[in-house]
Amino acid sequence: MAELAKKGSWLSAGRGAILPIATLLLVMLMVVPMPATMLDIGFISNIMISLAVLMVALNVARPLDFSSFPTVLLFATLLRLALNVASTRVVLVNGHEGSSAAGRVIEAFGSFLIGGDYAVGIFVFVILMIINLVVITKGAGRVSEVSARFTLDAMPGKQMAIDADLNAGLLTPEEAKERRQEVATEADFYGSMDGASKFVKGDAIAGVLILLVNVIGGLILGTVSHGMAIGAAASNYVLLAIGDALVAQVPALLLSIAAAAIVTRVSSPFDLSGQITSQFGSAKAWTPVAAILFFLGLLPGMPHLVVLPAACVAGLLAWRLRRAAKLRAAAAETEAQPLPSPSAIGWDEVSDDASLGLELGFALVGLVDERKGAPLMARITGIRRQLSRELGFVVPMVRVRDELTLSPNSYRITVAGVVAAEDEIWPEELLALDSGDLLDRVDGRKVKDPTFGLDAVWIAPAQRAEAVVAGYTVVDPATVVATHLNQVIQAAAADLFGMDEAQKLIDALKEGAPQLAANITPQPLSLPAFAALCRALLAEGVPLKDFRRIGEAMADAAREETDPVQLVEAVRQRIGALIIQTLVPVRMPLPVVTLDPGLENLLAQAVRTGRDAVHPIEPGLAQRIVQAVGEVAGRLLAEGRRFAIVTSPIARRALSRLLALHVPDAPVLSLLEIPDNKPVEVVAIVGGEAERPLLESEVVA
Repeated sequence: MAELAKKGSWLSAGRGAILPIATLLLVMLMVVPMPATMLDIGFISNIMISLAVLMVALNVARPLDFSSFPTVLLFATLLRLALNVASTRVVLVNGHEGSSAAGRVIEAFGSFLIGGDYAVGIFVFVILMIINLVVITKGAGRVSEVSARFTLDAMPGKQMAIDADLNAGLLTPEEAKERRQEVATEADFYGSMDGASKFVKGDAIAGVLILLVNVIGGLILGTVSHGMAIGAAASNYVLLAIGDALVAQVPALLLSIAAAAIVTRVSSPFDLSGQITSQFGSAKAWTPVAAILFFLGLLPGMPHLVVLPAACVAGLLAWRLRRAAKLRAAAAETEAQPLPSPSAIGWDEVSDDASLGLELGFALVGLVDERKGAPLMARITGIRRQLSRELGFVVPMVRVRDELTLSPNSYRITVAGVVAAEDEIWPEELLALDSGDLLDRVDGRKVKDPTFGLDAVWIAPAQRAEAVVAGYTVVDPATVVATHLNQVIQAAAADLFGMDEAQKLIDALKEGAPQLAANITPQPLSLPAFAALCRALLAEGVPLKDFRRIGEAMADAAREETDPVQLVEAVRQRIGALIIQTLVPVRMPLPVVTLDPGLENLLAQAVRTGRDAVHPIEPGLAQRIVQAVGEVAGRLLAEGRRFAIVTSPIARRALSRLLALHVPDAPVLSLLEIPDNKPVEVVAIVGGEAERPLLESEVVA
């Protein structure tokens, strides 16, 4: 163990001595003459180090992962300048000996890259200098300056955020210390990069000056000291100077690119190539490219053999990217929804949270089959939209599914899990409804209409014209089911309205009348009380579509009444005009059926006596009232007339509950619900004397 520790200390000391020794070697390169072979090794090492720095810069996920870059940039620049000084000495001393006097690397750059023509070399060097100095170095320097300024300005805010998270318990002291160190390192890094960018700029300028020194000094020494002709001196010294400049300029360009890549990076979980690939890996980007290139390739005069293949490559790339995206989406969906175990039982198998349901026998599945146009689904959507407008809240979706326990032609409608209606239809036939004024009869399967209970027959499609001529109203099976569903939803509107719908109603009211919404709930009405009040109105056929007016009535009534029953009555009295406009047009008198004064007194007395009873009316009296009202309502409905039963405020609720099951189409109003300016027409009086015809004195304005 002691030997291992000793060996580790020697290794650590050796690594620590590398940088000082390398710095001394750089100084020696500048002052001690170096042979051409050592220069070749130095130039190749310079290129290798520059490539390594560039690769590290391109593969880091964030700039701080290469926090030593400013120092590395400094020493790489010093190495290149030291090599320039050493090569200048060799070029000026031995340049008269030929192109190989300064080593094989300079000779290779002078002969291979520029073809031995020093004029071409000068132009190539100038172009590289412009790219490096004017474009890359200048842009990277500006980015470094701005990044350093913004980072330093944001540093106090980041420190305060760390302190706030520490005080709130979101960070441990160790995590806070690490975050502070990271913020300080980030500020130091961008500050150092701002200065290090000046190294790159100075290096580029030094390269130009060294080139001029080599050219001018070489021409003077060649002609004066070595007696060479001006052309021969230019051929040797200028070629060597250009080769030397290019050998130094290529690594300088690589380091400039690395510096620009570092300062323009945005923190990402990917390296630079992965970040760019992920952002360019979209078929939406490459599809227009392929289309535009293909269009350009069709234009006259374009190089078709170049443009069209490029369009094909872009199109192939877009296709592959789209395909890869679909595969990734499918894989993600498969991972997100693992296959259930055959032995596992889920809650969805034992519960059904759908408020509305439509179950179909297997012979009726074609009504919802998309391959056959799904006629029933379109009708259901239309019904929901229309009823939502009429009722004032969004009618929930209808879950349609097949049910093997039903007979093939049967369907069943459920509301909140309770069966509300069921019947049979024949999907390949038509239902002919008896309108009551038939000219002839058609043969078919005799039934009762599921919705209205009218006499009807199921007929073959070929009998349609015959049935219409005979006076029947002919409808298709999808319409039969949809009409039945419409009636069930209207009757069950109160059961479909819950606290979620109540909250959405309040939220919608807040957008147009925020103060009114604030004065309804949570005070004086809690959300459950508000939902119960809305359900009570819906149960009596009062829609919520003009809810601003209804909301004002609720707010006013809730300040005066706390009893739920009386609260409903108070709200109804304030929105009487809204209730009546659902019965008759605004300019038409309201047809009413009234009760005999003696019967009114009996009802009022029964309600006062059994105030807390659900049905306070004595059974015998209740039966006579139902029978009398039923006879009157039957005659009026047969004539197609809309009407309302009007009674005293104290008896309205009891009479409404009594008649709800027997005469559902006869709304019951109190006298206080009829506005003073609404004319009424008394069409019948129930109780006492038999119903008598309308008198002129009974039309009240």
